[in-house]
Amino acid sequence: MLEHTKKPPVELKFVGPPRNKEKAIQALKGLGFTEVRDTISWEELFPEYTKVELPGVILAGSRIKEGLTQKRLSELTGISRHHISEMENGKRPIEKNMAKALAKALNVGFKIFL
Repeated sequence: MLEHTKKPPVELKFVGPPRNKEKAIQALKGLGFTEVRDTISWEELFPEYTKVELPGVILAGSRIKEGLTQKRLSELTGISRHHISEMENGKRPIEKNMAKALAKALNVGFKIFL
């Protein structure tokens, strides 16, 4: 005799008013559904970066991706190595003119630093 094959679980997605979300979740749990999250936010995955200025993280990541040291980036942009370090660590804002120079050296759009 043939065995019954196990059917895959049903996945549901809903769109509706945010104020009713918790009610809907509780009602579905009462029917045997469980809540499954396929993704997590970057804040949950990298909590150490939540207190860091994001443009600085982007600057450091872009520099490393291009294989450049802070000294070499300084030579390419005319921005002092000390200022680059301060921008990467969120101690100095990245101004528009600096963002444009950095973007050109790092082969990215300047708006990611603003």
